[in-house]
Amino acid sequence: MTAAHPAADTPALELLRRIFGFDAFRGSQQAIIEHVAAGFDALVLMPTGGGKSLCYQIPALLRPGVGVVVSPLIALMQDQVDALKQNGVAAAFLNSSLDVQSARAIEQAARAGEVKLLYVAPERLVTERFLKLLEDLEAGPGLALFAIDEAHCVSQWGHDFRPEYLQLSTLHERHPRVPRIALTATADAATRQEMASRLGLTGARVFLSSFDRPNIRYTVVEKDNPRRQLLGFLAEHKSEAGIVYCLSRKKVEETAEWLRREGFNALPYHAGLDSETRAEHQRRFQRDEAVVMVATIAFGMGIDKPDVRFVAHLDLPKSIEAYYQETGRAGRDGEPAEAWMTYGLQDIALQRARIDESEAPPERKRLEAQKLNALLSYCEAPRCRRMVLLDYFGEQSAPCGNCDVCLNPPELFDGSVAAQKALSAAWRTGQRFGAAHLIDVLLGKVTDKVKTFGHDALPTFGVGTEHSEAEWRGIFRQLVAAGLMQADLAEYGALKLTEAARPVLKGEQTVQLRKPTKPKGKAARAKAKAVEGLLTKDQPLFDALRTWRLDKAREQGVPAYVILHDKTLRQLASLRPDDDAALAEISGLGAAKREHYGEELLELIAKWAE
Repeated sequence: MTAAHPAADTPALELLRRIFGFDAFRGSQQAIIEHVAAGFDALVLMPTGGGKSLCYQIPALLRPGVGVVVSPLIALMQDQVDALKQNGVAAAFLNSSLDVQSARAIEQAARAGEVKLLYVAPERLVTERFLKLLEDLEAGPGLALFAIDEAHCVSQWGHDFRPEYLQLSTLHERHPRVPRIALTATADAATRQEMASRLGLTGARVFLSSFDRPNIRYTVVEKDNPRRQLLGFLAEHKSEAGIVYCLSRKKVEETAEWLRREGFNALPYHAGLDSETRAEHQRRFQRDEAVVMVATIAFGMGIDKPDVRFVAHLDLPKSIEAYYQETGRAGRDGEPAEAWMTYGLQDIALQRARIDESEAPPERKRLEAQKLNALLSYCEAPRCRRMVLLDYFGEQSAPCGNCDVCLNPPELFDGSVAAQKALSAAWRTGQRFGAAHLIDVLLGKVTDKVKTFGHDALPTFGVGTEHSEAEWRGIFRQLVAAGLMQADLAEYGALKLTEAARPVLKGEQTVQLRKPTKPKGKAARAKAKAVEGLLTKDQPLFDALRTWRLDKAREQGVPAYVILHDKTLRQLASLRPDDDAALAEISGLGAAKREHYGEELLELIAKWAE
């Protein structure tokens, strides 16, 4: 990318190049930065990995005074501050990890104008002491802006709800002249409206970026021995960092233990662990290079690790928003990443039961059920996953060519007769049995259970031999996903007909079903995996640079990516700069990093060139 003529550089672009080492802004970054730097409020919805932090960091540097950033996670604050310091920016944080003396020293430095960006936990921000500090800052060095990160935490119906976020409207009431920017990667319209209303940002300009994450490959497989399936998926991700999501704490513990036995560096994370263990596991995930975190949804919000190469779901998430947010933790560095999920009938029944048994009001339950149905439609859709996902967020797109449906298109068939047989089997057996028993009836298997209930005498006994057991499992799953049947967890997963099944049974409505797709072989998957590789001759230098980076990170007690991103190392390995001017052309090497590491990098590269 060629640099613009210096005379054409805006102050924001000059900062981007000098401090952060990037040549140009992405997407709507520049428009957001200029809007906030001019003193206006903004509500920013941008996908994970879209570069949200620059949208408040640069305006804070452009405006006089201290930029105050509200961030809900201690580990994330620490890493953001470490990364800013690496770039030569005076940054600090105030949270419960600091002792009283350290916190006072930071408060004094802020009052003296020695801090440019101050990160604070929401719990601390609403204390009298911090509100007094804000008054002192406005009277002294000034307040550059308020940035509210992970702004969806204000939504009372979201799983990341933080009650302190409800009090953040006090910022505007006390400091009406200070611009505010609220940022999130959660996209649905209802949450957007709730954020604007609760944060007092109804008059703010809304910046809505594309929600497409083209570097992520989406795959959904039917659950059939999920551990074996997960192992097959992970075989292609040895020595890479990733997250495996499970629904329950027990399953998290068991899966992490099993993965360790299989040779993976796996750690559990859930709300039932004590805070020290959680913090330690999160620290290891952030700082080591090949940790697999097995977690409930308690893990993930604000995870800033850019080199997560995969996110796997062993259970169905609760909605498309949750799925989008969780899978969005992969590939934040823009490099190829994978989102893999396995799900079955039991998952649908569990999620439906969760909604039915919740104490939410009826209208909320209806909304939750609609969201679950949208997710099931995504799982069963015969068209490009990315198109279905983006369509949900109101964004049009073309087939991506990089999801399981595009790479291995499913065949559709007229499943009206199969649907009638399945529905009839459930009806004639009294709607008291799960899929396994109904399949035995359809296939004409004389099991003890079939004999006990006299189901071998039914007209539907043995009428389904044209389909295999696996095919029938897929048919029942699709009928439940389509809302023609529902699984009743209270009755051990018994399948019951819904009102929508009536026209199908009567032959008044046809049903299109997917044939099961055979998983691709390893060679085909490897060919399809779009990894931005290195030339063979550059790989040893890249490995040497990674070792150097890890040593530096350990010396300084920071995550490796805070020193330099993989993308920067790849450019160094392939372009092999030989002086400071050539180093300045490498993406992600700002002036402070060139000053700190330039000499060592040039020496290391020269040694390899010899």
